[in-house]
Amino acid sequence: MSPPASHTQQEDSDDDVIELPRSGEQTPLVRDESQTSVPSDPTPCAPPPPIMNTVPSAFVYDVPPKDKLQTFWTRTKYYVPVLQWLPQYDMRLLLGDVIAGLTLSCLLIPQGLSYATALCKLPAVHGLYAIAFPATTYAFFGTSRQLSMGPEATLSMLVGSAIAQTMHSDASELNPLALASLMTLFVGLFTFLLGLFRLGFLDSLMSRALLRGFITAVAIVVMVQQSITLLGLVERSEEAGINEASSTIDRAIFVAGNFHHAHSLTTIVSGIACGFLLGFRLLKHRFPNSARLQITPEVLLVVVLATWLTSIFRWEGLQILGDVQSGGVPWPSIPSMPKAKHVKDVAFMSALISILGFVESIVISKTYSSKHNYSVSPNRELIAMGVANIMGGLFQGIPAFGSVKINDRAGARTQLAGFIAGVIALLAIFFLLPYFYYLPKAVLSSIIFVAVLSLLAEAPEDIEFMWRIHAWRDFTLLCATFLATVAISLEAGTLLAVSLSLLLTVKQTSYPRITIMVWEGGWMWKFKPIRDAPEGMIEHVEDVLIVRVEEPLFFANTGQLKDRLRRLEQFGDMSVHPSEEPRLGAISNVIFDVEQMLEIDASAIQILIEIVEAYNARYVQVFFVKIHENARELFELSGLTEKVGPDHIFKRVSTAIDYIERHPQGYDTP
Repeated sequence: MSPPASHTQQEDSDDDVIELPRSGEQTPLVRDESQTSVPSDPTPCAPPPPIMNTVPSAFVYDVPPKDKLQTFWTRTKYYVPVLQWLPQYDMRLLLGDVIAGLTLSCLLIPQGLSYATALCKLPAVHGLYAIAFPATTYAFFGTSRQLSMGPEATLSMLVGSAIAQTMHSDASELNPLALASLMTLFVGLFTFLLGLFRLGFLDSLMSRALLRGFITAVAIVVMVQQSITLLGLVERSEEAGINEASSTIDRAIFVAGNFHHAHSLTTIVSGIACGFLLGFRLLKHRFPNSARLQITPEVLLVVVLATWLTSIFRWEGLQILGDVQSGGVPWPSIPSMPKAKHVKDVAFMSALISILGFVESIVISKTYSSKHNYSVSPNRELIAMGVANIMGGLFQGIPAFGSVKINDRAGARTQLAGFIAGVIALLAIFFLLPYFYYLPKAVLSSIIFVAVLSLLAEAPEDIEFMWRIHAWRDFTLLCATFLATVAISLEAGTLLAVSLSLLLTVKQTSYPRITIMVWEGGWMWKFKPIRDAPEGMIEHVEDVLIVRVEEPLFFANTGQLKDRLRRLEQFGDMSVHPSEEPRLGAISNVIFDVEQMLEIDASAIQILIEIVEAYNARYVQVFFVKIHENARELFELSGLTEKVGPDHIFKRVSTAIDYIERHPQGYDTP
């Protein structure tokens, strides 16, 4: 079973092997226990020459102690970033921020009107409330300098769908505006609590495949829904029984069956508006370095031109936005609560919207922070977005998150750009709404149609990538989420996407990462994971099972530790199906290499004690090597060290194998 006696002088790590000095070489005198070779008669030698330090040292300077007031001010500036960036604001950035704010508002205002009316089925002014108050609030609390807050197509569609489903069940006692405001308030509260409990890591839990499948499906749902308005089939759809609670398949069948009844003028206006917007997007993509082209507000241009032409020609049969009753800014108030069963439904959908909105927004924030070399805190972003939506809910807005990506291209360098966009939206509420009277609804639907078309355009790249690397599981998840969203409902797709992401995360974290180490052979004790050993070159140490624990153990990943150990003991590798015949013989010794187990909790310690007791009952010796200092205390306090035996704990695997060779009898059997 063993190489020559000199193996005790070999290091058993995966990579580095310390060999014996060759004949004629001087043996170094070392204190490191990783090398046990010491000269039998060391001779005194002159002290080594001083080592010249050619690399400058870095010192950690002592910070003077702060009183409570200074500490409070430091913490306040951390959680309210405006107190940091505003006093240090460089006036040379003002022009860029102002231009970016103006450009952003020119895009957000038409989109806010569109999303409120066409997706949420609410008065248009509430889309502007969702820009003015969240955008200005985020400027105070947000850490991203380029993120712009406003309503977003995917989330607005979810809000509209949730309102429609709730109204369909009990329309007599419910107010759609109250439901939307309550949903926004709940989104803000839920997002704020996620940040308060430091759950900013949630963006890492959402599978990219699931998210892509859901977003692609939402794009299809929105496009089919808006096709009815684009073709001027709204009245005919109402006569056919198509309403907000209808499925996407029902709408698609209706559009296909009534396409020949499309209103000619509405279809022409929609086609020209979509072509204008798509043409500008293609030009911006074709000439990315043209600063003037990049900041040209094509959405505002198509809105102004369509409104002006409609007011002149008064086209008959073309549906217009009409009189938008504003009344200024409402007093902040808590929306009226519906019945308990409806509150439950609203709260559930709000939680899903909060998670999806944060995941989409933090991706944009991290992209900007990497580009401009600054950091964003996911937890503080949750706080900022939560407060922004709480303000939006109190002022009757719809949910708002990171909505568009034009802010950076327009030249924004600080949060002031988003604040300016919010202020302009507030001015639009007071002074500009009457000018939107003749704005065609087909143009609003065109804006939405083109916006979600860009979401659809991102799918082929991800699908091609999954296909190229044979990521069939991810592709299956994408398809499942897509089909659930399109065929059943947005709520079902949302629930499936979030639930599957959480379940996959729990599944991965609940499996303890352990592996069997096999001997590489030769004249040294060097081991490697069995999965890395070449086929046919696997060599086990006789009667010894060496198990490496590759991560900290805690309550979530130790539940299946016993079963996985049993499979490793029988088959040597988790890739072998349990229906196969056992491939390893009986063992008398188990060595646990726990070098990578930096921490362990009480639940995991209890599982280890049960494992040791089970091995002891089978007269199998248990050894632990390379116990980390953080875990050693729990080993001793729990009695695990005593149960294993202090003489069965070593610093190296090779030392444990030496002990087994010197004590081959193991336990005394009865």
